[in-house]
Amino acid sequence: MRKSILVASVIALALSQVSAQAMDRKTLTIATEGASPPWDMIDTEGKLVGYDIDVGNELCRRIAVECKFVAQDWDGMIPALTVGKFDAIMSGMAITEKRRRSIAFSRPYAGGFNQLVMRKDLQLPQTDTKIKINLTSVGKAQEAVLEQLQSALSGKTLGVLRSSNSEAVLNDLFGKVATIRSYDTQDNLHLDLAAGRIDGGLADYFTWKTFLDSKDGETAAFYGPELSGGLWGPGVGVGIRKDDTALVADFDKAIQDCIADGTLKNLSLKWFGIDISPPTTP
Repeated sequence: MRKSILVASVIALALSQVSAQAMDRKTLTIATEGASPPWDMIDTEGKLVGYDIDVGNELCRRIAVECKFVAQDWDGMIPALTVGKFDAIMSGMAITEKRRRSIAFSRPYAGGFNQLVMRKDLQLPQTDTKIKINLTSVGKAQEAVLEQLQSALSGKTLGVLRSSNSEAVLNDLFGKVATIRSYDTQDNLHLDLAAGRIDGGLADYFTWKTFLDSKDGETAAFYGPELSGGLWGPGVGVGIRKDDTALVADFDKAIQDCIADGTLKNLSLKWFGIDISPPTTP
């Protein structure tokens, strides 16, 4: 009996501490990479801007806290969160089972897909860049497309952001037929691709779009199908420490409200030109 009372007291104390933490919170420090436009980037005035920043500020407004965004290298993003360097991550981060072992996630605030980009001068076999393949469930037709892609990219050198899910997917799909080169930032990958030091790479479609629309990206183009699912998970979410359950709940409600009233759709159209907001239900 005493043991039951003691356990109940401990649980009640823990819950009261979580509630107090939520009530006392007036500012949220949110980390973003600042190097993956239009998700997040640093403008000419040195300010962090992009879809993640606009969405984050809107979510904070609805939660009734002040947002403070800080730049953080991608490689150290999750470790820095877990030791309390900041309160949350908003950096186009896909919700995956591997990451869920270390941190919690809000419900998705964006969808999207990844795609290969290759140099035009390679004269590769033509592909249909509008085909969509969800790697969570690959049928025979999709397998045939991937096999053709593997054959076309045999012997090529492909770049990818280090410690990203795209890196894992690229190694899984093409690691046996191509040389994979990992980069600390997407910008450095772009530089090597523009200079011809690599043949192509895999990344988020919208990050590529910004590069391809620039002068440096004129020598490259999208190649192969739109890829989603699998290691990329159900979408992009806010990364939060596992013990901060109150903050997860606050973000979930704010995101749901932003989906319902069209705010995420409008911000998607502003930054991406298309609606990448998730459905009303997770």
